[in-house]
Amino acid sequence: MNLDAIRRSSHPVAGDASDYDPLLELIGDAPIVLIGEASHGTHEFYRERAAITRRLIEEKGFQAVAVEADWPDAYRVNRWVRGSTDDADAEEALAGFQSRYPTWMWRNADVLDFCGWLRGYNDAVARNDAKAGFYGVDLYSLYSSIEEVIRYLEQVDPEAAVRARRRYACFDHYGEEAQAYGYAAAFGASQTCQDEVVSQLTELRRRAAELSGRDGHIPRDEFFYAEQNARLVKNAEEYYRSMFGSRASSWNLRDAYMAETIDALVAHLARPGRPSKLVVWEHNSHLGDARATEMAARGELNVGQLVRERYGRDAVLIGFSTYTGTVTASDDWDEPARRKRVNPGLRGSYEEVLHQVSSTPYYLTFRDGDGAAAEELMGPRLQRAIGVIYRPDTERLSHYFHAQLPKQFDAMIHFDDTRAVEPLDRGGPWHSAEPPETYPSGI
Repeated sequence: MNLDAIRRSSHPVAGDASDYDPLLELIGDAPIVLIGEASHGTHEFYRERAAITRRLIEEKGFQAVAVEADWPDAYRVNRWVRGSTDDADAEEALAGFQSRYPTWMWRNADVLDFCGWLRGYNDAVARNDAKAGFYGVDLYSLYSSIEEVIRYLEQVDPEAAVRARRRYACFDHYGEEAQAYGYAAAFGASQTCQDEVVSQLTELRRRAAELSGRDGHIPRDEFFYAEQNARLVKNAEEYYRSMFGSRASSWNLRDAYMAETIDALVAHLARPGRPSKLVVWEHNSHLGDARATEMAARGELNVGQLVRERYGRDAVLIGFSTYTGTVTASDDWDEPARRKRVNPGLRGSYEEVLHQVSSTPYYLTFRDGDGAAAEELMGPRLQRAIGVIYRPDTERLSHYFHAQLPKQFDAMIHFDDTRAVEPLDRGGPWHSAEPPETYPSGI
């Protein structure tokens, strides 16, 4: 392998304002930018992703950040960064992420800083429709979303709220344990709630114009919020049933839902003469094109693949990588966050090759598969993925898969020695009725 050729193609990240100029030039006018992470607990990934996003908002007019988080919890942050909430500060606005494992994934110092910046940016913007938002695209919040649909309807149509409560009562037998519902429904121990959740979503959509304008004191965006909660409930019901079938089925349902939510946000944020521009933050495993990894052989797709298929060159996919350092992660589900040492990248892996190129931060671009870096790194090679759990003792089996990096991403940012993200909560509640974020895959 010609490491010198890869070095000549690299762009250093030295902490200067101009570091990402070539990356922003590659992005150009693309309205969809997906920015990944190789773990859910690395400071540099969160910090640099935020830095790139700030430039996209300030310089290219991006209107929103969509993150791998549940819709109700992220929407609370959205209200705060837009100045339409009673939450006192960014930490309070992030409190929705405090009740369910892994709390550090979005309640950490880097996200806190970014939300504070976003609020300051929005406060300086005169027009409300020019403010940048913060949204979640994941689907674990079945019971929280049910509550939000009913809360909205109680404000605009109490009779409709009664109907919604009656439909959603189908889940009451499970004590807000979504996995218990999924198990019982999947194995025929009880009837499913499929008809009820579809009926509720259908009614909301049929009455969209009427409900969104019913009360002049309720912002029209609140109907969109309620509709997306109802759609989440419909998809979450199916997802929890699928969890007890094949891994590919549940993974595909989740990523298809996240891609649909991105589409819904693109449509919602569009204004006459002003197309939508959206940044997405998720794990590399969701945002790198699955067709360039062994996921495809398992029948799995992901957000990156679906977005590329829909938007083509209007989407740019960016990944992150590290060779060693520390990471915030757990030993197992629902266990406390720990600062864990990351093993050096396995021999022959992308992590090792990128380490050999340089020990100082840099990035490579691969769009169109041309250039020396793309040719040298075509692979396939092993690539590491650390989610909310890190098991270094079984690292090859637990955290590596084969990929073709230049086909998987349009750019890869490498930090050789990284450190763990700083959680806002060093203890706190680790158990909740809702399943953990990212369950069961960890990413």
